[in-house]
Amino acid sequence: MLRRNFVKSTLGIAGAALATGETFANQAPFAKNNFKLKYAPHFGMFQNKAGKDVIDQLKFMADNGFMALEDNGMMGRPVEQQEAIAKEMARTGMQMGVFVVDKGGNGANTLAAGKQEYIDIFLNGCKKAVEVAKRVNAKWMTVVPGNFERNIPIGVQTGNVIDALRRGSEILEPHGLVMVLEPLSDSPDLFLRTSDQTYEICRGVNSKSCKILYDIYHMQKNEGRLLYNIEKTWSEIDYFQIGDEPGRKEPTTGEINYKNIFKYIYDRSKKENKSFIMGMEHGNSKSGAEGEDALIKAYVESDSFVV
Repeated sequence: MLRRNFVKSTLGIAGAALATGETFANQAPFAKNNFKLKYAPHFGMFQNKAGKDVIDQLKFMADNGFMALEDNGMMGRPVEQQEAIAKEMARTGMQMGVFVVDKGGNGANTLAAGKQEYIDIFLNGCKKAVEVAKRVNAKWMTVVPGNFERNIPIGVQTGNVIDALRRGSEILEPHGLVMVLEPLSDSPDLFLRTSDQTYEICRGVNSKSCKILYDIYHMQKNEGRLLYNIEKTWSEIDYFQIGDEPGRKEPTTGEINYKNIFKYIYDRSKKENKSFIMGMEHGNSKSGAEGEDALIKAYVESDSFVV
């Protein structure tokens, strides 16, 4: 059967699976790889082999078994391009991962300060994100609260962040959308740094629209004990991102045992009937088409854990 005819014939199945939250891992028999988890590349990751057109890149991703996408800059894309991306993803059965809520940059407009002008910028970003999410069939969006406000006691800063995120959740929750808070290692000035701190804030917000984005690369740098901390904060985690350390490249290039981590996430998710998108938020360790082949090989290897 021609691939295009197969894809057309399976659209109904794909739509049903999306509606029920089922993973598309193991549901792409036309693909070169049949991954156990739903890994999500970003645009540009395969442009040497697929070309610079984003639709061609989506086709390449699906052909190679990557059944999700994340695009931090989705909110800045023209509406026509957003719609074209959504259409192609629906055709291939891919699922949309995170995009970033536009609030002025990771460290900017800090919610810890409690300033109304910063809160308004954040809430306006949430409102705009709802429209983008509807357009591209997204559920998750990344939020970074900003920098510390060091002239305010830490407990008060935490309260300010919780208050702002509750208001953001009120915007997202009626639409079934989820902001995922990402603790980062980019700068010690950033307010959100560890998984336990993020867990505390999510419990304080107390909304199904405010959860944790556990970026394995950042958390290896900031806290280590990855499996221990994933287990302790599991109930509030809604999304994972990937990157090896040092270097923030694909798995197998650094010190993190991704095969063990992927197995833990897969086994526990299956037991609890959950499904995660695994965002590939990292660079390629080698340049050109050779580097893109190496990246695919690394995911094949890391996904080869025994179930």
